[in-house]
Amino acid sequence: MAEPKTKATTASVDDFVNSIQDDQIRKDCWTIVEIMQQATKAKPQMWGSSIVGFGTYQCKYADGHEATWMQTAFAPRKKNITLYIASGFDEYEELMDQLGTYSCGKSCVYIKRLSDIHLPTLKKLVTASVRHVVKKNSA
Repeated sequence: MAEPKTKATTASVDDFVNSIQDDQIRKDCWTIVEIMQQATKAKPQMWGSSIVGFGTYQCKYADGHEATWMQTAFAPRKKNITLYIASGFDEYEELMDQLGTYSCGKSCVYIKRLSDIHLPTLKKLVTASVRHVVKKNSA
């Protein structure tokens, strides 16, 4: 199986976040950095050219191969901020119901801005997601 295209880099997270043109999105991203750093107890690291990831774990695929992946992450995109949040844990649905205005993909939560969501719920969601990823992959 091919290696994942997205890998950790040595690029500067500070430079990346500070280069975001929109003032509010840049401020929102710095807040997300704080939330994710607190949940993982890990410093932010660039993954590829546009994803800010936190913490790592060994992801085990069905075919047996493994890859290093981030515990949680975000990426500011043109239309929204993408939050990489694991699902499948007990509190997931309840927390998502309380989060606010967002849309969802498989393991992504898309938000326009932090003012659209309930920050205490986001903190709980990120923390529970990280806990789930660590527990699931330490067994």
